[in-house]
Amino acid sequence: MAASTNWYSRWVMTSSDNKLSIRQITLFGMLGALTFGAKFAMSWLPNIEPVSLMVMVFAVTMGVKALYPIYVYALLELLVYGFGGWNLVHIYIWAPLWLAAWLLRSVRNPVFWAILSGTFGLLFGALSSLIYIPGGWAMVAAKWITGLSFDLLHCAGNFVIALILFEPVRKLVEKLYHHADSQ
Repeated sequence: MAASTNWYSRWVMTSSDNKLSIRQITLFGMLGALTFGAKFAMSWLPNIEPVSLMVMVFAVTMGVKALYPIYVYALLELLVYGFGGWNLVHIYIWAPLWLAAWLLRSVRNPVFWAILSGTFGLLFGALSSLIYIPGGWAMVAAKWITGLSFDLLHCAGNFVIALILFEPVRKLVEKLYHHADSQ
Protein backbone atom coordinates (compact mmCIF):
# COMPACT_ATOMS: atom_id res chain seq x y z
CA MET A 1 0.00 0.00 0.00
CA ALA A 2 2.82 2.41 0.81
CA ALA A 3 4.31 2.03 -2.67
CA SER A 4 1.04 2.97 -4.37
CA THR A 5 0.56 5.95 -2.05
CA ASN A 6 4.11 7.09 -2.79
CA TRP A 7 3.50 6.81 -6.57
CA TYR A 8 0.23 8.71 -6.20
CA SER A 9 1.75 11.51 -4.17
CA ARG A 10 4.66 11.94 -6.60
CA TRP A 11 2.38 12.00 -9.64
CA VAL A 12 -0.67 13.88 -8.41
CA MET A 13 0.45 16.32 -5.79
CA THR A 14 2.37 19.37 -6.87
CA SER A 15 2.49 21.05 -3.47
CA SER A 16 2.81 19.86 0.10
CA ASP A 17 -0.79 18.65 0.14
CA ASN A 18 -3.65 18.15 -2.25
CA LYS A 19 -5.92 20.81 -0.77
CA LEU A 20 -6.57 23.82 -2.94
CA SER A 21 -6.16 27.25 -1.41
CA ILE A 22 -8.56 30.09 -2.12
CA ARG A 23 -5.79 31.71 -4.17
CA GLN A 24 -5.36 28.55 -6.28
CA ILE A 25 -9.11 28.17 -6.84
CA THR A 26 -9.29 31.80 -7.90
CA LEU A 27 -6.25 31.49 -10.18
CA PHE A 28 -7.53 28.30 -11.82
CA GLY A 29 -10.93 29.85 -12.46
CA MET A 30 -9.41 33.00 -13.88
CA LEU A 31 -6.94 31.12 -16.11
CA GLY A 32 -9.71 28.88 -17.46
CA ALA A 33 -11.89 31.93 -18.14
CA LEU A 34 -8.95 33.81 -19.68
CA THR A 35 -8.29 30.88 -22.00
CA PHE A 36 -11.96 30.86 -23.04
CA GLY A 37 -11.95 34.63 -23.54
CA ALA A 38 -8.76 34.55 -25.61
CA LYS A 39 -10.19 31.82 -27.83
CA PHE A 40 -13.42 33.78 -28.23
CA ALA A 41 -11.48 36.95 -29.12
CA MET A 42 -9.68 35.05 -31.88
CA SER A 43 -12.78 33.20 -33.10
CA TRP A 44 -12.87 35.20 -36.31
CA LEU A 45 -9.68 33.37 -37.39
CA PRO A 46 -10.21 29.85 -38.82
CA ASN A 47 -8.96 27.30 -36.27
CA ILE A 48 -6.32 29.65 -34.89
CA GLU A 49 -6.55 30.00 -31.12
CA PRO A 50 -4.36 30.01 -27.99
CA VAL A 51 -5.92 27.05 -26.17
CA SER A 52 -3.20 24.53 -27.03
CA LEU A 53 -0.57 27.01 -25.85
CA MET A 54 -2.37 27.49 -22.56
CA VAL A 55 -2.83 23.75 -21.98
CA MET A 56 0.90 23.19 -22.50
CA VAL A 57 1.86 26.10 -20.24
CA PHE A 58 -0.54 24.93 -17.53
CA ALA A 59 0.86 21.38 -17.71
CA VAL A 60 4.48 22.54 -17.52
CA THR A 61 3.78 24.98 -14.72
CA MET A 62 1.19 23.23 -12.55
CA GLY A 63 1.47 19.52 -13.22
CA VAL A 64 -1.72 17.66 -12.44
CA LYS A 65 -3.36 20.77 -11.01
CA ALA A 66 -3.32 22.12 -14.57
CA LEU A 67 -6.42 20.02 -15.13
CA TYR A 68 -8.41 22.54 -13.08
CA PRO A 69 -8.05 25.53 -15.44
CA ILE A 70 -8.21 23.22 -18.46
CA TYR A 71 -11.57 21.86 -17.38
CA VAL A 72 -12.84 25.29 -16.32
CA TYR A 73 -12.20 26.22 -19.95
CA ALA A 74 -13.91 23.04 -21.21
CA LEU A 75 -16.93 23.65 -18.97
CA LEU A 76 -17.24 27.20 -20.29
CA GLU A 77 -17.17 25.85 -23.85
CA LEU A 78 -20.02 23.48 -23.03
CA LEU A 79 -22.06 26.07 -21.15
CA VAL A 80 -21.75 28.77 -23.82
CA TYR A 81 -21.92 26.67 -26.99
CA GLY A 82 -24.09 23.80 -25.77
CA PHE A 83 -23.77 20.09 -25.24
CA GLY A 84 -23.41 18.46 -28.63
CA GLY A 85 -21.02 16.19 -30.46
CA TRP A 86 -19.15 19.19 -31.87
CA ASN A 87 -18.39 20.35 -28.36
CA LEU A 88 -18.27 17.24 -26.19
CA VAL A 89 -14.77 16.60 -27.52
CA HIS A 90 -13.56 19.24 -25.07
CA ILE A 91 -14.06 16.68 -22.32
CA TYR A 92 -11.25 14.44 -23.62
CA ILE A 93 -9.33 16.33 -26.31
CA TRP A 94 -6.99 18.23 -23.98
CA ALA A 95 -5.84 15.24 -21.93
CA PRO A 96 -3.32 13.91 -24.51
CA LEU A 97 -1.74 17.35 -24.95
CA TRP A 98 -1.66 17.92 -21.18
CA LEU A 99 -0.02 14.52 -20.64
CA ALA A 100 2.59 15.04 -23.38
CA ALA A 101 3.48 18.50 -22.07
CA TRP A 102 3.63 17.29 -18.47
CA LEU A 103 5.90 14.38 -19.38
CA LEU A 104 8.17 16.69 -21.40
CA ARG A 105 8.05 19.62 -18.95
CA SER A 106 11.83 19.81 -18.55
CA VAL A 107 12.32 20.83 -22.21
CA ARG A 108 13.08 24.56 -22.46
CA ASN A 109 13.37 25.00 -26.23
CA PRO A 110 10.49 27.14 -27.62
CA VAL A 111 10.85 25.46 -31.04
CA PHE A 112 10.09 22.11 -29.39
CA TRP A 113 6.88 23.52 -27.87
CA ALA A 114 5.92 25.05 -31.22
CA ILE A 115 6.38 21.67 -32.90
CA LEU A 116 4.35 19.89 -30.21
CA SER A 117 1.58 22.46 -30.46
CA GLY A 118 1.58 22.35 -34.26
CA THR A 119 1.45 18.55 -34.22
CA PHE A 120 -1.49 18.66 -31.85
CA GLY A 121 -3.25 21.11 -34.17
CA LEU A 122 -2.69 18.72 -37.05
CA LEU A 123 -4.07 15.80 -35.03
CA PHE A 124 -6.97 17.75 -33.57
CA GLY A 125 -9.41 16.68 -36.27
CA ALA A 126 -8.46 13.03 -35.92
CA LEU A 127 -8.93 13.17 -32.14
CA SER A 128 -12.19 15.09 -32.51
CA SER A 129 -13.52 12.52 -34.96
CA LEU A 130 -13.37 9.81 -32.33
CA ILE A 131 -16.81 10.82 -31.05
CA TYR A 132 -18.20 9.31 -34.27
CA ILE A 133 -17.01 5.78 -33.44
CA PRO A 134 -20.61 4.64 -32.84
CA GLY A 135 -21.26 5.47 -36.52
CA GLY A 136 -18.37 3.25 -37.59
CA TRP A 137 -14.75 3.78 -38.56
CA ALA A 138 -15.75 4.92 -42.06
CA MET A 139 -17.64 7.81 -40.49
CA VAL A 140 -14.66 8.65 -38.26
CA ALA A 141 -12.35 8.70 -41.29
CA ALA A 142 -14.79 10.77 -43.35
CA LYS A 143 -15.14 13.39 -40.60
CA TRP A 144 -11.37 13.56 -40.19
CA ILE A 145 -10.59 13.81 -43.91
CA THR A 146 -13.19 16.53 -44.53
CA GLY A 147 -11.54 18.67 -41.85
CA LEU A 148 -7.91 18.26 -42.89
CA SER A 149 -7.69 21.74 -44.43
CA PHE A 150 -8.76 23.21 -41.08
CA ASP A 151 -6.24 20.98 -39.29
CA LEU A 152 -3.47 22.42 -41.47
CA LEU A 153 -4.50 25.95 -40.46
CA HIS A 154 -4.73 24.80 -36.85
CA CYS A 155 -1.22 23.32 -37.11
CA ALA A 156 0.27 26.51 -38.54
CA GLY A 157 -1.54 28.76 -36.06
CA ASN A 158 -0.56 26.64 -33.07
CA PHE A 159 3.06 26.54 -34.24
CA VAL A 160 3.36 30.32 -34.60
CA ILE A 161 1.50 31.13 -31.38
CA ALA A 162 3.60 28.69 -29.34
CA LEU A 163 6.85 29.80 -30.95
CA ILE A 164 6.21 33.43 -30.06
CA LEU A 165 4.31 33.15 -26.78
CA PHE A 166 5.27 29.92 -24.99
CA GLU A 167 8.19 31.30 -23.02
CA PRO A 168 6.68 34.65 -21.92
CA VAL A 169 3.33 33.07 -21.04
CA ARG A 170 5.07 30.25 -19.17
CA LYS A 171 7.04 32.76 -17.09
CA LEU A 172 3.90 34.74 -16.28
CA VAL A 173 1.79 31.71 -15.36
CA GLU A 174 4.67 30.26 -13.32
CA LYS A 175 4.91 33.49 -11.35
CA LEU A 176 1.14 33.60 -10.78
CA TYR A 177 1.01 29.95 -9.78
CA HIS A 178 3.89 30.19 -7.32
CA HIS A 179 2.29 33.28 -5.78
CA ALA A 180 -1.03 31.44 -5.42
CA ASP A 181 0.76 28.33 -4.11
CA SER A 182 2.53 30.21 -1.33
CA GLN A 183 0.50 30.78 1.80
